[in-house]
Amino acid sequence: MKKENRLRSNMEFKRVYSKGKNYWNRNLILYVRKNNTNITRIGFSVSKKIGKSVVRNKVKRRMREICRLRLDQLKEGYDLVFIPKKNVVDLTYKELESAMLHILRLGKLLKDE
Repeated sequence: MKKENRLRSNMEFKRVYSKGKNYWNRNLILYVRKNNTNITRIGFSVSKKIGKSVVRNKVKRRMREICRLRLDQLKEGYDLVFIPKKNVVDLTYKELESAMLHILRLGKLLKDE
């Protein structure tokens, strides 16, 4: 995923939390906000409740890779923040991918829908 496609600053995350809509399923929470550009930016917020840094970074790497592979399928002009829940640690890559696609469908953020 390119750097311009990532949310980085604390202020950007706070803006999505306060002014965005949220969707959730068993494994993830997704905050969505229109950003009035033609770029979709994605951020990940992994709590210390998930585990130690090695585990948190593994979860972030997996989620980042899933988004990188699916970036062309996402609608443009949104800021997205993914927050994994505790049980995400036990998921396989395929299960995590399925959970992320499910939550993106809930938010109607995939182009084909």
